[in-house]
Amino acid sequence: MQTFVQRVRGAASLDPLTYEEVEADRHATLQAVAVVLLASVAGGIGLPGPGVRTAWNVAVGAVGALAGWGAWAMLTHLIGTRLMPEPRTRANVGELMRTLGFAAAPGLLRIGGAIPGLGIFLYWLTSVWMLVAMVIAVRQALDYTSTARAFGVCVAGWVLSLVLAVIIGNGLATSVS
Repeated sequence: MQTFVQRVRGAASLDPLTYEEVEADRHATLQAVAVVLLASVAGGIGLPGPGVRTAWNVAVGAVGALAGWGAWAMLTHLIGTRLMPEPRTRANVGELMRTLGFAAAPGLLRIGGAIPGLGIFLYWLTSVWMLVAMVIAVRQALDYTSTARAFGVCVAGWVLSLVLAVIIGNGLATSVS
């Protein structure tokens, strides 16, 4: 059994065996939540854009990242288990959420977005990396034989969660101003 740090490294390095281990280990749920929370805080700290970083900006960025991940994960579960399952698909919410939590591991690097000039590039890079990690997580957790199906499920969930994030972000921006 791998340690927490080894699991984070394995997930970030896109190792399918790490995702299988996390899927099977019910005790890894808190670890998966920790990865998501840490990646969300890192995203809040490294949020690209002009302006001074305040505690409020970091908090809003972290909450936005966490909400975005949550929406992405829930939509992916719905799409993957209800709309696009394969005959062998057998997964409960806990199994999928654990693997998807660890798929957020590349998001830990978003803290580097606080370095001037690196933010937008780093957000793009980690977003794509997280998408690839999520494809592997979904393929393993839902017992898919098709990586293309896992990719379709993840992209559909990602696009829908981005739409949701824009709607929520606009609502927050309107309420704050």
